[in-house]
Amino acid sequence: MRFAVSLLVIICIASVVGTVLGQNQSQGTYIDRFGPFWYDVFDKFDIWQVYNSVWFLVIMGFLVVSTTICLIRNVPKMVRDMRSFREHVRAGSLRAFPQRVEQHIDAPAGAIELRMRQWLGRQGYAIRERREGDAVLLAARKGASNRLGYIFAHAAIVVICVGGLLDSELPVRLQIWLGDKKPVVDNMLIREVPESGRLSLNNPSFRANMMLPEGSITQSAIILAREGALVQPLPFSLRLDEFVVDYYSNGMPSRFASKVEVIDWETGDRFDQVIEVNEPLRYKGVTVYQSSFEDGGSSVRLMRYPLRGGQAEGTLVSGVVGESQDLQGNGQAALRLDLSALRPINVEDLTTGQPQPKELGEHVAAVTGSAAGQSNSNLRNVGPSIEYQLIDAAGQAHQFHSYMAPIELEGFPVFLFGARPSPAEDFRYLQLPADENLSLDEFMALRASLNQPELRREAAARFTRENSPAGGPNAEALQNSAERALETFSNGGLQAVAQFIDGNVPEAERERAASIVVRLIGASLESLRDINRERMGLAALPQQGDEALQAQIWTRLAVAALSDLAFYPADSVLTLVDFEQRKASVFQVTRSPGKNIVYLGCLFLVIGVFAMFYIRDRRIWIWLKPEPGADGPAASTSLLAAMTSQKRTLDFLREFSQFRQMLERMAPAADDQTQQAAPAAPSPTEKTS
Repeated sequence: MRFAVSLLVIICIASVVGTVLGQNQSQGTYIDRFGPFWYDVFDKFDIWQVYNSVWFLVIMGFLVVSTTICLIRNVPKMVRDMRSFREHVRAGSLRAFPQRVEQHIDAPAGAIELRMRQWLGRQGYAIRERREGDAVLLAARKGASNRLGYIFAHAAIVVICVGGLLDSELPVRLQIWLGDKKPVVDNMLIREVPESGRLSLNNPSFRANMMLPEGSITQSAIILAREGALVQPLPFSLRLDEFVVDYYSNGMPSRFASKVEVIDWETGDRFDQVIEVNEPLRYKGVTVYQSSFEDGGSSVRLMRYPLRGGQAEGTLVSGVVGESQDLQGNGQAALRLDLSALRPINVEDLTTGQPQPKELGEHVAAVTGSAAGQSNSNLRNVGPSIEYQLIDAAGQAHQFHSYMAPIELEGFPVFLFGARPSPAEDFRYLQLPADENLSLDEFMALRASLNQPELRREAAARFTRENSPAGGPNAEALQNSAERALETFSNGGLQAVAQFIDGNVPEAERERAASIVVRLIGASLESLRDINRERMGLAALPQQGDEALQAQIWTRLAVAALSDLAFYPADSVLTLVDFEQRKASVFQVTRSPGKNIVYLGCLFLVIGVFAMFYIRDRRIWIWLKPEPGADGPAASTSLLAAMTSQKRTLDFLREFSQFRQMLERMAPAADDQTQQAAPAAPSPTEKTS
């Protein structure tokens, strides 16, 4: 019993972990949540898929074996005890019971026996008698089915565990361990998978995944094993005709559904079905659930803007999400571009800090209702975005995330370009100010001009003319200072300026010098911006009013962005220009015969709990032995009674008290019944007759 309880406690704790902690997510998600150290610790216990871990399955197996042995050993004894009245008990044994009554009643034994039978019958007792000469033993019982509670409760544990094991990965793992099945570890098409990587169509139990782009058809699902994957054929095919997503007013998805055509190649039947969350498809013993959705290979057009050198114009890059292509670096070695994900909808709360692309599970939670806490007035849709990776020749990769449209932060529209070295970290965003046309053209022109010495020189000269009298004694020095400040800033941003000041200015004057240089850089960049606008055919910047204030904010943001370019881990940024979305639905496909077994086990558990708590077992033994009176015939009876139960609760003690009081009232009732039942003595005349 202690062993079984210990196993149950471990299983309960593991089940809590499996319920609270999301299962079968990406490695980066867990590293981001727990950190590398604790990830390695938890990974040894395989808590990311706790229900299919070896130790959990072993514990379940031990619990099944232990409880089964317990049932085999004890059920026959319990059944015999339920059927037994224990009518062979001796009078001496009854005197050892705590709850007993022993008394003499001045009434014949037959009348008392009749009275006892009537009372026991009204109380619901079944009675069996045993006679020894003139003495009689009445053995009564009720609530014997209480023992069924223990039997059904223990059987429920076995049945539920067997059903759970049948629906786990154990059947598939047994085919891997004992059969000729070998998971596929290489990247290949389904039709290229060898027979050793395919499971049988009649596989009794499985839980697989299927990603189906719009317009595609498949008859296979994928079962992920730790070291690879196996192909699970289905008894029918699915064609995804359309994937539909409905949204709330704030952009959160309210419903998504898959309109599919089911094709049974064996019978030729075809029918349409809508699969959505909590409304699966059930056909031929297979259940298809709407799990999530992915990109099915959308076509995208990107504009690549350089961040180094004097070129401002962007180049157009086309690609397909999920595919890779070579990308020539700006004066560097070629890079490989992996287009990871297209997100047409991005719902962000921009009051909490920098935005982060949502995990797919958060969208699913919104659909199923568990993300209600995210519904607040600060959430809004900020438009499409693209995620991609740039991988260099050494294999080092950085992940990037950029939004298609500018996002208003602190009252000004900016383009956000996020970067991170690994999925375990959050994106850190570069904020590039948008111009009046909500484009990057003016900022990119300013960046390119800053890297051209002749334009820096022209901007410094214009700044000097506007801020110093013509031919003044300090004009040349001011121009040289402005030109040197722009040159230093172009080579490393504000950090390079700070290093220059630290190396050339006394410590006591550094703070004042830094303030002067920053103002000098901002004013010189305004002059450089004026030059660019003239070259681009744009109107001059306003000098007064709200528009002038907006121009000053743009310049301030541009200074910060140009300084941050030195820390951006790429020589260019990619922004989404246009896309043609192709959706893909992700299904979970299961065959789970153990489900009905678990339901049966739950029924057993309900019956067992009800029987144990609401059916009370009682046993009563009553010995009646006639005793001869003074007149010769037996006119009194010796009564010995005992009452017992498996659990001597307060209810039991109250029932025994009522039983004892009934016996104490027995003598007068027996006498009355004897007088009513005995015939009158015949007269001598009647005797003669």
